[in-house]
This record gives sequence, C-alpha cells and structure tokens, in this order.
Amino acid sequence: MQSSIFGQHLRQVVLGQLKQSNVHSISHGLYSTGMKHLGGTRQSALGGARKVATMPVLNRMVVRAAAAPVEEKTRNAEDVSGNDDLRNIAIIAHVDHGKTTLVDSMLKQSKVFRENQAVETRIMDSNDLERERGITILSKNTAIRYKGKKINIIDTPGHADFGGEVERVLNMADGVLLLVDSVEGPMPQTRFVLRKALSLDKKVVVVVNKIDRPAARPDYVIDAVFDLFCELDATDEQCDFPVVYASGMSGIAGNEPDQLSDDLEPLFEAILREVNPPNVDKNGPTRMQVCALDYDEHKGRIAIGRVDRGSIKKGDNVALCLPDEEPRKGKVTELFVYDNFTRVPADEVHAGDICCLTGISDVSIGDTLCDPSVQEPLPTIAVEEPTVTMTFAVNTSPFAGQEGKFVTSRNLKERLERELERNLALKVAPGEGAESFEVSGRGSLHLGILMENMRREGYEFSVGPPKVITKKSDDGTLLEPFEEAVIEVPEEHVGAVTSLMGSRKAQMLDMSGGSEGLTRVKYTLPTRGLLGLRNAMLTATKGTAILNTLLVGYEPWVGDIDTRENGSLVCFETGQVTAYAIESSQQRGRMFVSPGAQVYEGQVVGIHQRAGDLKVNVCKKKALTNMRAAGKDNTVVLSEPIPVTLDYALEYVADDELVEITPENIRMRKNPAMKKRK
Repeated sequence: MQSSIFGQHLRQVVLGQLKQSNVHSISHGLYSTGMKHLGGTRQSALGGARKVATMPVLNRMVVRAAAAPVEEKTRNAEDVSGNDDLRNIAIIAHVDHGKTTLVDSMLKQSKVFRENQAVETRIMDSNDLERERGITILSKNTAIRYKGKKINIIDTPGHADFGGEVERVLNMADGVLLLVDSVEGPMPQTRFVLRKALSLDKKVVVVVNKIDRPAARPDYVIDAVFDLFCELDATDEQCDFPVVYASGMSGIAGNEPDQLSDDLEPLFEAILREVNPPNVDKNGPTRMQVCALDYDEHKGRIAIGRVDRGSIKKGDNVALCLPDEEPRKGKVTELFVYDNFTRVPADEVHAGDICCLTGISDVSIGDTLCDPSVQEPLPTIAVEEPTVTMTFAVNTSPFAGQEGKFVTSRNLKERLERELERNLALKVAPGEGAESFEVSGRGSLHLGILMENMRREGYEFSVGPPKVITKKSDDGTLLEPFEEAVIEVPEEHVGAVTSLMGSRKAQMLDMSGGSEGLTRVKYTLPTRGLLGLRNAMLTATKGTAILNTLLVGYEPWVGDIDTRENGSLVCFETGQVTAYAIESSQQRGRMFVSPGAQVYEGQVVGIHQRAGDLKVNVCKKKALTNMRAAGKDNTVVLSEPIPVTLDYALEYVADDELVEITPENIRMRKNPAMKKRK
C-alpha cells in the first residue's frame, strides 16, 4: 500500500501534475529509489537503458528541477562560524573542458580589472610551460567579490598525470564546480576528479560548459553525468546536483540551455545558494593544514592553506605538527589573503578563509600549523601512488658539460629534493649507482614537465626510458597497472586504431558515436602499452585521434608487449653532419638530424625502416678530387628531419637507449651500460 502511494505520488511529480506550490526540487536519488519501489531498476522502469525515448526527457525534468532556487536551510550557529560572506570552491574537470577560461570570465565580470586594462587570455596559467602547452599544470588560488560575499576560487589541472594537484587542494574547498563539455560529455579525468570530490563529501555543482558550440547536446551530457554519479555510488543527496549551463569563452550562463543570461550571474547565484559557508570553529585554538607551497625570492617559502579552526595572526608562534612525529616550532612573519586576483596583506585570518603565510623555512605540504598549547595534527594528505618510474642520471655523453650550468649528481639530487617539497605525487629513490636516481610519477607527461623545467633552469642530465611500477599480490602473482583509454577518431581510421591497440594487448570495452562525427572507442590495457602509443597513433590516424587515459587499478601481468617495431639509425663517428652523407643515410629511414649539426658516436640519428639497429656515417664528406668536372654533381634533395622534442624522445626511446637533456638540445643515444641490440 505504501509503495503504491509513493509510486503514484512520484508519477505525478514526473508528469508535472503536482500542484503544491512549496515543492521546488526533486532529488535524483528519490527518483531512482521510487522506481525501485515500483518494482524495477531505473533502467527497467524506463523501458531499458536508452531504449525508450522518454528516458532522457524524464531525467532532464528531474535534473533541471534541482537547479531551481530552493529555500536556504537554517543552520545551527554552534556548528558553523557564522561567516556567511565566504565561499571556497574548486573548479575541476577533464583537460580542455574550459576551467581556466571560465575563471577568466568570472574575474572580468567581478570587476577585478579596470575597463581599460589589457588582460591576457587564461590569466591563471601564469607558468611559461602552461601557456606554451595550453594546459594547467599547477593548482592556483584567487578570490573575487560578488554582492559583498567573497568567493575563493581554486583552479586545478585537468590532465590525469597531474591528479595529485587536484587531490591536495580539494581539502581547501567546501564545494566544487564540475565542468563538463557540452559535446564530449564526461571523460576519463571527469570520473577521477568527481570520485575524489564525492569521497570527501564536497557539494558538486555541475556546469555544462561550451553550451554555445554548434554541436552541443546538453540533454545527453546531463544524462551521462547522472549515470556517472550512479556508477561512483553517490548518495541520494549527492545525486541531487544542481546544473548550470554556461559558456566560459562568451561569459554567459543560465539555468536552461536555451535561456542564457548576458553574464555569469546565474553561476554566481548557484555558488552562493548551493555551496555552504565553511563549517568551522572560529573560537577554538589555531589549526591550519598546508595544502600548497609557493616561493618568493624576498619572502622565502610561502605556505598556503585554509584555516581550519580559530584564527592566525601576524607574529603568532605556531607548532608544525605531523601525526606520530615531534612538533617543530615556527613564527608567522607575514600573512596574506586572496582578494580580487591579488595577495593582500592581513593582520589576522579567521577560520574558513584561505591564506598565505611566510617565516617558516622548513614548512612542507601536509604539515598542520597548531597553537603550541593545543597540538592536534590533521591526517596527512594522501595521494594515489605513482605508476611510472624513470632513471635520472648524470650526463656521460661525449658532449657532457658543454651546455649545462648544473651538471653534477649533487646538483641533481638537490633539485629533485626541492621538487619533492611541492609535488606530492612524485617519489625519488637512490638508483643503481651513486650518480643516478629513480624518479616515480603519475605518467610520462608528469615527469616530462619536471624535466622541461629543469633544463630551462640550466640543468644537464640524462634519463632512461619510462617503466611501469609493478606489485605482487598476496599469493605472489605479479601485478601491473592497467588504464582505461578513450579514443575519439574519425570513422575511416577506426581500423588502424583497432589494429594498433590489439598489438598492445588492449581489450575493447565499448564503441559508440562520439562528438562531431567522431567514433568513440573505449579500451582497457596495461600502462606499458601506452608507452610510445601517442606518436604511433597520431601517425596511423594522420593526426586526427584524441587519446585520454585514466588509471583503473592493477591486474595480472599480461606478458611482453612490443611497443616499437623499428630499430634506430646510430651514428658511426663524432663530427659534423653533411648533406652528402644524409642523402645516402635517409634511404635507410627517417632522420632526426640536419646538415651542420654536431653528433657523436653512439647517438641515435634516425629511425631505421626495419627492425634492429643500423650504424650509419652521417659525417662522411665528399672526396675533393679532379675526377669530377665542376658543376656536374647531382642536386642533393634531403627529406625534412623529424623534430626531436622532449615528449617525442621520451616516447621513442627503447630499453637500451637514453635521452640526453641539456638547456639547448634534446638528443638520444645508446646506453653504453647495456648490450647493443642485435
């Protein structure tokens, strides 16, 4: 009897026949629970997964109803600080779904800049590498004012290799904006960041971004996001997510895809309405956990975090605590808060607000700053384990020491130790020799960004090929990391992708129509199979494939995987490359070097067209004899060499090769410590 009454009431709501004026929103969880009361799952109640045309419509009715304004719940004054003028949000999404661009529009519309001020695009991407690559690498903080309320904003990276940045900064936020592309929908990194936010019980506001794209399909995206929440075992309350439709590039937003405002006011209103103020104790003893570090030449190390309890004042003595460790002493010399895109000096920061402080030279991420009389450290920040390791070593090539400023093992060790202080997802261990170090990270890109920063700082070193980190199960079975790969590719290249993935022992999970005429193929494969995959896939699909990956866990070892079919062309002697020698050498394969370049014996100068390595002499000069008449030589036609970037070199090198990294050049060479390939 009770189930039938509940089902009748639910049907009235879904069909829009509920006439009570005090009902403003419907929970997704209530909807799914109600369907189970009616005798079936969500899919069966709607006629099967996506087989009934009314299913997306019903979902949209429920979701959009959740975006309508609701009455503010009364809060117990004893549980919160009473600071209703503060919100802390993190913006999370898959790579290239528009996080940083949306922050640009939020800053501009909150009147942070003068009307005549020249402002660059992607303001938050202040790092040179971020601007060059068009991606966010480091999490950054800023703050804006809206209707007298302060909103602290944390911009996070979207690439899976920088997931550690997302994990550590979510502790500072009370809610998150989950951006989803209006065409692509949820992608692998969307799942990763959403899982982290749900596990920390953060309020999620879904923002369907790029709504003004011609191929936008918001109905499909909302339905896919809801399915993702269900797959991640979200609670009924978490499934009741509000939705805002926006275009970060145009600076517009609305509660309906076809009813957009001229600005981002609906988004600001949703943040104030849906994200609760910080739930903190403002009268207790001081406590703050350091979630990020910055550095200033004059101020030294800068600790960044959210005040969890009490308040911090300029000149306070604090205790730096970690669980199960002796506390250290420190003193706050300067204090800053974020306000209108700048750091503003402050004398006191209260609980709930995000601040920066200086004066503590040995502070590290994860440290808890406590009142010396009440030392209660918070749990350390945990991030997922690295999956790929590489060997960093002193450069021992014939050209060693000619271009770098920092070339010794001591320089290398000091630089890696400094990186450990701010990069939680990184691990460093001693290598086989005294001049090498095993550096582990989330992926080749994660470690590649570190290498690029080091070479720009004047470091010269060599690295080995990336290798996966294996584990052993309780019964002794060897386990290796597996990843989910989502590939979007034009239909005419699906066969090439299928063949390439099959050779790397990938298993197809799904194939469906993707965005804008592309086919989306989903695979699971060993992380080893991804090494060198990106370049091979771009070649096979003529540069049209889009590859995204996400670590899914550890599975039993699947055996050997041949990630490179071709051998290398290896330089025969040290000298200068000549056009005469290149003309004959390029018949053996594709070249990496051009005439005039300096090379040495053992350097990899090209790709052999067959398996196995081949030694070539690219320094051979034409004999100057009187046997040839002047002007009778054939015209030399040379092919364009392949540009060797750091990313390309890391994907190309085999087990018996090294990448030589200097401030001016990226070279590849055979590893003299290993046997030559036959």
